[in-house]
Amino acid sequence: MSRISSPADLRALDRESLNELASEIRAFLVQQTSRRGGHLGPNLGVVELTLALHRVFDSPGDPIIFDTGHQSYVHKIVTGRAGDFDRLRTRNGLSGYPSRAESVHDWVENSHATTSLSYADGLAKAFALRGEHNRTVVAVIGDGALTGGMAWEALNNIAAAKDRPLVVVLNDNGRSYAPTTGGMAQRMAALRLKPGYERLLGQVKSRLPMAPVIGRPLYSALHAVKSAVKDWFIPQSLFQDLGLKYLGPIDGHDTAALEEALHSAKGYRGPVLVHCLTRKGEGYSPAENDDAEQMHSPPAFDPDTGLPIAAPTKTWTSVFGRKLATIGAERDDVVAITAAMSGPTGLGPFAEAFPDRMYDVGIAEQHALTSAAGLAMGGMHPVVALYATFLNRAFDQLLMDCALHKLGVTVVLDRAGVTGEDGPSHHGMWDMSLAALVPGLALAAPRDAATLVQELDEAVAVDNAPTVLRYPKGAVPQDIQQLRRVVAHDGRLVPAAGGIGAVDVLAEPGAGHDHDVLLVAVGAFGALSVEAASRLADQGIGVTVVDPRWALPVPAALRLLAIEHKMVVTIEDGGRSGGVGASVADTLADLDVPVTVLALPQEFLEPASRGDLLQDLGLTAKDVARGITERIAERATADARNRSAAAPVDTAPVNRAPLNGTPTKDKRTAGEG
Repeated sequence: MSRISSPADLRALDRESLNELASEIRAFLVQQTSRRGGHLGPNLGVVELTLALHRVFDSPGDPIIFDTGHQSYVHKIVTGRAGDFDRLRTRNGLSGYPSRAESVHDWVENSHATTSLSYADGLAKAFALRGEHNRTVVAVIGDGALTGGMAWEALNNIAAAKDRPLVVVLNDNGRSYAPTTGGMAQRMAALRLKPGYERLLGQVKSRLPMAPVIGRPLYSALHAVKSAVKDWFIPQSLFQDLGLKYLGPIDGHDTAALEEALHSAKGYRGPVLVHCLTRKGEGYSPAENDDAEQMHSPPAFDPDTGLPIAAPTKTWTSVFGRKLATIGAERDDVVAITAAMSGPTGLGPFAEAFPDRMYDVGIAEQHALTSAAGLAMGGMHPVVALYATFLNRAFDQLLMDCALHKLGVTVVLDRAGVTGEDGPSHHGMWDMSLAALVPGLALAAPRDAATLVQELDEAVAVDNAPTVLRYPKGAVPQDIQQLRRVVAHDGRLVPAAGGIGAVDVLAEPGAGHDHDVLLVAVGAFGALSVEAASRLADQGIGVTVVDPRWALPVPAALRLLAIEHKMVVTIEDGGRSGGVGASVADTLADLDVPVTVLALPQEFLEPASRGDLLQDLGLTAKDVARGITERIAERATADARNRSAAAPVDTAPVNRAPLNGTPTKDKRTAGEG
């Protein structure tokens, strides 16, 4: 590894040195990801494939685009970034995904799946239009990503352009694949990729049918034999049916075979699919023996055993998973749907208990939501579990397929808000802004385990509109017991047991304190807000902290509570524009109560720990308390200034002293005015 600083260095290695390098890279990956976690399994599986790609293609002139990008660690190593891995997935460190800011070899910062083929299609078109015909675009996509519709939309276009050099590398690491097929299929594929073969085939097609008597029957017979042989030896005939040249399957851990196949694909100068069979977690036994995920993205672990270093904690995900399984036992109409994330979203217990009511649709969030709509139409209540960042991909289906039809579909969003080290594409900060646009939709943001359980029960009870539950990544905080729960009824606040519209009061001003501030804490900011209220009470500022529970639509009880206070402050782990705070401000616009929205800026936030990012953004108890104090002071100053400006002015003339005499007393200076 010490000799590799660019792809050019790889081309000087002999086969023995190349194998040695692959072993060194695997050991390096295990050591580096063990420190703070990362995508280990996928990268162990693409070591030889990545080396072959960089030996055959001339990056960055030939763009290599990794779908999702979590398997780009080896690519980073051979493009000169091995020395930066000590700061992998840290602030100002090495990104866990391709990053244009890091290297010219990283063309796109894609960490949402199924996008690579569309990027590649666009690049190939651009090169063709610019006359840069010597460049080849390479897209590396996994078999899992091909479950997404966007990939097939791109393939439909790629296959239609017979003269644009574009190589699709299918990294097939599914555990159900067959052993590498020998000789015949690879030889046939290599033959088909030779331009001379294409010319010969064209001549046969045009001339053989013209032969007297036997021409057309012989041509048909030859064509039938050729197709039958292809279908027998080549398992992925579907790609050829689309019009793509197909090469493979290739052993994805055999660099010589990989290079031969990739050279053939590059020489074809048209769209080719190279099918590579790889093994996720290859070369590291703890990953190979991890039946669930092959250590896809482990937290920090012991490199000798592969076991996590930190003790297990109760997470939001596990609380949701256990509760949904309980609901499933109580209601046989509840079904679960996920987009290739059954384990990470907590659906394991439900799937184990009710396998016939569990649907993993692959990386296809759009389909997941519309299929859920169909299930709801058919009398079921679907619960769709996604990462919050991936709801972006299914907004149209949530709006037009679920909400428009007033269907009871529950969407549960894991990893909402600031998620930390995975960076801008994985911060789940857009969901509340999107949800606020959807008519009839109700969104809950539980503050702790108890409210998550309650609100999930309330969500699946709604059968005439979509509902959304969202919660952050990681451990669940301690439960925060409400002082009281209220709901608006006939223009006043009355006690409530729960349900949409009920608001929890978490803290109130002490005796002798005014009701200065109504602090609306959305979701996991409940504990932070209670702490901020305590800090403000020490300064004589009375704060009422409320958890709106179902934050969208804005509960009517919040309006009644706002009237009792001098100022409203909202705090949420979502985008400032169009989120809960913006909805609260809109709801209270006709009241003489100022609203301050504390939220995430509409920016792509860098990778960093959740705590560090929230501190940077001023979303800590100390910062919130200080900000409210400053706003109260500013408001007091402004009110005083306004009162002074509005005070009556005495317009009577003032007796002034003659220039050479003793002045007459002005009544005002004498204290009589």
